[in-house]
Amino acid sequence: MVIVTKTTIERQKLDTMVQDFRNLGLEVDIIEGTGSIVLGLIGDTHQLDADRLLLDPDIERIMRVQEPFKKASRKFHPEATVIDVNGVSIGDGKSFVVMAGPCSVETEEQILTVAKSVKSNGASILRGGAYKPRTSPYSFQGLELEGLELLKKARKETGLPIVTEIMCPSLVEVFNENVDIIQVGARNMQNFDLLKELGKIEKPILLKRGLSATIEEWLMSAEYIMAGGNHNVILCERGIRTFETYTRNTLDLSAIPAVKKLSHLPVVVDPSHSAGMSWMVEPLSLAAMAVGADGIIVEVHNDPKNALCDGAQSLDLDQYGALMDKLGNMSVHFGKKCYKI
Repeated sequence: MVIVTKTTIERQKLDTMVQDFRNLGLEVDIIEGTGSIVLGLIGDTHQLDADRLLLDPDIERIMRVQEPFKKASRKFHPEATVIDVNGVSIGDGKSFVVMAGPCSVETEEQILTVAKSVKSNGASILRGGAYKPRTSPYSFQGLELEGLELLKKARKETGLPIVTEIMCPSLVEVFNENVDIIQVGARNMQNFDLLKELGKIEKPILLKRGLSATIEEWLMSAEYIMAGGNHNVILCERGIRTFETYTRNTLDLSAIPAVKKLSHLPVVVDPSHSAGMSWMVEPLSLAAMAVGADGIIVEVHNDPKNALCDGAQSLDLDQYGALMDKLGNMSVHFGKKCYKI
């Protein structure tokens, strides 16, 4: 249930109201906006008499949240969530944030070269895989902790925050101490033990949509994290599995406005994994901006032909620079700032 009160309500009265709800065994989240104060109630709200509550002149309206996801629902939290990552705002509606870097960290020279290049061309966050979940057990699995140390070195050299993928609950403490955004990959979207552990920290979580997940299932995974207390969730559409085999996955651009309507959480697009082909990354990135995404996470490599992981979908440094020029020019028409300009 969502209760919207007037901003003119006395603080003592508001505090008493909240405590009364909590005494009934309800969890209460308070969201203070510019035009109203929203109380989000979770629990058995059928015990509350909405008609009686509306007799209070300080209560403007009451809504029951029918969706199974409560904390992630826009009804529960009408204003968009903005997540700050070391000064980079994601979800403010004014910025188009670009996260760029290699699929996998391979060597110190490679990650430093790519990090410096993407920064000079407008990236605001460095992506790179230290742990790599692969379909084949014989494929390169990443440098693991060594790769994480190289990412930290690249962060020190460039000042870019880093985002990298976590694989299991036992790594949460290490990632919480060393990473700026923790990525949950598509294969782990429903690893509920991992999601519960990530709910216990405050670090921003980039939650990728599962291979065949519905939008509701995706938002329910976000709910797992938020139910634990961590509301810093960024959703990532990375393409879903369909009957089509030409592309690696099918990018569901319709999911962006749908999620924006259903949820207050920011959402970014991964154009690299969506198609699996580097020549498609640019048009899909431009489309992501056009449909209202808050940013993209794109794979960039200094030598894609010899990449140890996903070279076919990685942009080279020149291609990335050309993409950023187009995003920068396009962002003006949508009233957004792309960090290129």
